[in-house]
Amino acid sequence: MRFLSGLFLILVFAGSVLAEELRAPFIYKDGLAPRDKWGKLHQSPVVIPTDLEPRYTLRFHYYFKGARTLQNDPAYVAAAQSALRRLGYYCGEIDGVFGAETSDAIARLQKNYTLRVTGNLNLAVRRALYLP
Repeated sequence: MRFLSGLFLILVFAGSVLAEELRAPFIYKDGLAPRDKWGKLHQSPVVIPTDLEPRYTLRFHYYFKGARTLQNDPAYVAAAQSALRRLGYYCGEIDGVFGAETSDAIARLQKNYTLRVTGNLNLAVRRALYLP
């Protein structure tokens, strides 16, 4: 008897969850996740304008891009700036612009990692920052 009542409660709960999923199958509801004005989810607490820049969906495509190409990509530069900030090398604004402050931060990272100091976003820097 106790088993049947427990099974009944589980079925009722599963049915209510399934009914909720059928009403809104593609809507993810998370009250703590920040959203922009179009309703897109973002991982950071503040929506950064470079989050809306176009980017590849797979990391695979970034492995074949050169340093100059990636330095002109605002989304990639913003990812590098946030990685540099996480490591304590960059204190400026994450704006996706590869400027003097970003180059100085990369140069400091290269010096600390005993890499050749160029200030460019080369393959060794990308690997140190765990970027593709």
